[in-house]
Amino acid sequence: MHSLHLKKPLAFFDLETTGVNIARDRIVEISVVKALPNGETEIRTRKVNPEMPIPLESSLIHGIYDEDVKDAPTFKMLAKNLATFLEGCDLAGFNSNRFDIPMLVEEFLRVGVEFDIKNRRTVDAQRIYHMMEPRNLSAAYKFYCDKSLTDAHSAEADTIATFEVLQGQIARYEGMKVIDAHGKEVGEVRNDVAALHELTASKLIDFAGRMVYNEKGEEVFNFGKHNGKRVTDVLKNEPSFYDWLMKAEFPLDTKRKLTEIKLRALTQR
Repeated sequence: MHSLHLKKPLAFFDLETTGVNIARDRIVEISVVKALPNGETEIRTRKVNPEMPIPLESSLIHGIYDEDVKDAPTFKMLAKNLATFLEGCDLAGFNSNRFDIPMLVEEFLRVGVEFDIKNRRTVDAQRIYHMMEPRNLSAAYKFYCDKSLTDAHSAEADTIATFEVLQGQIARYEGMKVIDAHGKEVGEVRNDVAALHELTASKLIDFAGRMVYNEKGEEVFNFGKHNGKRVTDVLKNEPSFYDWLMKAEFPLDTKRKLTEIKLRALTQR
């Protein structure tokens, strides 16, 4: 029995997908927990054949490989029953407003099954989490140093607070393993700048984030029609893309990093 006060069913759901591109990627697993007004719940979980290969970097995150879904029904086969199961339900999830709901709606549209959310309320638990547990410098200063940041947004006060926060973090966490959201160990907090760099370094190649490192450490594009493709492959197969990007309104840092990759590839031939 749940403790929510409901006037209509509230369907919590989560999607595992081939990637994060709403237009291109597909669902490989969907789980729905339907909370009913009488306090009961119904749970349905199904693997879905995405009718496309699952990229290895996605499989390494959610643990679902092509072999696991080859005999599963396609979304088209599940769509009508799923729409019926969700009929009359409001929707809830974690980061659902930004990803899961748009992805689900897109899948229904592809197969021509009506799934209107205009009259549904949506609840995103991540939004509540971020609103109630701020992740700004003032909150960190209070948590790690037990002090109030009275001069927030003054450059000197913010800098000194950050200096104290890092020391507080090391004092609290030194020697502890860091586990990511998928249960994978990604490092250890140590009082060592090199170790802290490895732990916190961004996967971005350029500051604008147009190129990133994938799970294999390869340089890939992070936007547009070549999203997820290796930069070197695109430069080799479509040389005009480099010329287009260099002439378009991209940051100089992005152009510089792309040129570095291109020159490196040429010297390795």
